[in-house]
Amino acid sequence: MAKKASAPKPVETLTLAQARKELTTLALQLATHDERYYQHDAPTISDADYDALRRRASEIEARFPELVTKDSPSQKVGAAPSGRFAKVAHAVPMLSLGNAFSDEDVADFVERVRRFLRLPADEMPVVVAEPKIDGLSLSLRYENGELVRGATRGDGTTGEDVTANVRTIADIPHTLKGANVPAICEVRGEVYIMTNDFIGFNKRAEKAGIQMAANPRNFAAGSLRQKDASITASRPLKFFAYAWGEMSAMPADTQFGMVAWMRRAGFVTNPLMRQCQSVEALLAFYREIAEKRASLGYDIDGVVYKIDRLDWQSRLGFVSRNPRWAIAHKFAAEQAMTVLNGIEIQVGRTGALTPVARLAPVTVGGVVVSNATLHNEDYIRAVGNDGNPIREGVDIRIGDTVVVQRAGDVIPQIVSVVLEKRPKDAKPYKFPQKCPACGSHAVREEGEAVRRCTGALVCPAQAVERLKHFVSRNAFDIDGLGDKQVQEFYEAGLVRSAADIFTLQKRDARSQTKLKDREGYGDVSIRNLFSAIDARRRIELHRLIFALGIRHVGEGNAKLLARHYGTLAAFVEAMRAAAEGQSEEGNTSEAYDDLNGIEGIGEVVADAVVEFFAEPRNIKALDDLLAEIEVLPAEQAAKDSPVSGKTVVFTGSLEKMTREEAKAMAERLGAKVSGSVSKKTDLVVAGPGAGSKLKEAEKHGVKVLSEDDWFKLIGVA
Repeated sequence: MAKKASAPKPVETLTLAQARKELTTLALQLATHDERYYQHDAPTISDADYDALRRRASEIEARFPELVTKDSPSQKVGAAPSGRFAKVAHAVPMLSLGNAFSDEDVADFVERVRRFLRLPADEMPVVVAEPKIDGLSLSLRYENGELVRGATRGDGTTGEDVTANVRTIADIPHTLKGANVPAICEVRGEVYIMTNDFIGFNKRAEKAGIQMAANPRNFAAGSLRQKDASITASRPLKFFAYAWGEMSAMPADTQFGMVAWMRRAGFVTNPLMRQCQSVEALLAFYREIAEKRASLGYDIDGVVYKIDRLDWQSRLGFVSRNPRWAIAHKFAAEQAMTVLNGIEIQVGRTGALTPVARLAPVTVGGVVVSNATLHNEDYIRAVGNDGNPIREGVDIRIGDTVVVQRAGDVIPQIVSVVLEKRPKDAKPYKFPQKCPACGSHAVREEGEAVRRCTGALVCPAQAVERLKHFVSRNAFDIDGLGDKQVQEFYEAGLVRSAADIFTLQKRDARSQTKLKDREGYGDVSIRNLFSAIDARRRIELHRLIFALGIRHVGEGNAKLLARHYGTLAAFVEAMRAAAEGQSEEGNTSEAYDDLNGIEGIGEVVADAVVEFFAEPRNIKALDDLLAEIEVLPAEQAAKDSPVSGKTVVFTGSLEKMTREEAKAMAERLGAKVSGSVSKKTDLVVAGPGAGSKLKEAEKHGVKVLSEDDWFKLIGVA
């Protein structure tokens, strides 16, 4: 197991040498991640993890300013141009923003601005707030109103010339409108793609068998940076304008006024941009945008605040590579707000009915999320197994605005409901009582939160895994019919039920397309397969019971049931009688009492077996199977052997018998075979190479026998 990384030491405890070493490591890590993000459009960590690395570096630089150089993390923006395009030097650098992660950070930003400008305590600077678009930064240079160049941000000083590609984007005007257009004008903003266009591209890519995009930001960046401009033209890229670089004249004296001018000049600007005059107004805007995030139709990862007056922006200037007059208020990287459009029930291979939320698509942690797990019906109802509420008694309803969480590779899940946004006509969700895949009744065992389909032999959602179990080693053990073949035959429609296995040869003889003509098969392999199937037409009762795949009935319980009832006829008759005895008050039939009274079975197993036989579809599938096979009576265990009733453990490399043979022999003699040694173990039979189990036997004082000792004990020469 990999050693868990220890938490970094607090910055205030670092020595100068430790700080220098860690800052060097952080600089290398950040440079690598910048290259992957800006040059290859393929980040390998989340924005939150990247921000954490940069914050750590900034804290170290703040405590040890003597370590800051021109190559330090705080002095760099983005990554150097990749070399695929011509380089473009920015007349005015394209710098990055500092980040705020809490309400307190936003209040601190405003207070720092107030102190720097020496404003009175009661004067609040007007701040422009706008959604932070998660795309690719782009600078557009116009001379005499005509577009002459488009360049990416690159490292902030030098970018890549993508002019040919930029001209294919409909949102970007080739000629600026209006009479007061500056002779030199650099308009900056963000290239992005709508969420629905991104999802549509990935669906087409999956169908065509080509690589899908990871998220809208990567897709937009990769589309803009194509060497072939016709590929860029085929992608539905969009552009929001919100900033500027070199300007020979300023059309307005405020941030808000400049963006309004850009709109008049022909650019698309964000209509949600707003002027705010208090910290409370900024935070209210942030929460409003967070709630609208899923319905915007494009990706954002926070809100940007900028001081409105341009003269104040000029006075505030920059610190390191960040402007003092602006800050980005980032969303929690692993959470987002969206709308629950529907609930779909999926049936797993074990019959578990799992509710899945169908969501209005929203980006969470760098991934577009449109589905999330709802765990089980109690989670939807907000009730835990212990009867206590999961989310303060708040249920989940279709139409709700919900908070979705995604952490690492964990499946996204709904963690809370925004009750004040619940539609008036939203109704409590009713969990289905029948399997949506096959119509069989779905039941919950006492103490469990999961509801399961009881149509084990007929449910298409479970069919392939059930068939794989049916032919497995301890069940029918059909040579040549493994997991791969079962999957292939099921998908081809050749084997959809257990009975189909034993009618395969007859159907193949009548078919125009023969099995031997399938890729990977031939006369010999098919002949061997049919022989292996025929060899299992006579099967022991316990193997059949185990093969049925009844919940909680493993190999051991199957043997207990087989020995107790002796024959298939007796077993089936008793199970049907027990199934008929079910009622809302419980099961009081003699057959159920007899089943529940078998030593080693118990109520949980008994209920599972009865539920199986209570489903008519299972009975039909079993009858179809029994028409093709013969079930042998159970071999009764000896009650007077030297090991009857004893618990035996076999360990080491047995030389005179296989582990399966040893187990079968011991069980015939009435012994119980266990896989581990405990104080309840009576005998340990050890072959060469026995290890830890011998130590456990010594610890508990358990008698240890060799194979020869074992054979002498049971009277076998």
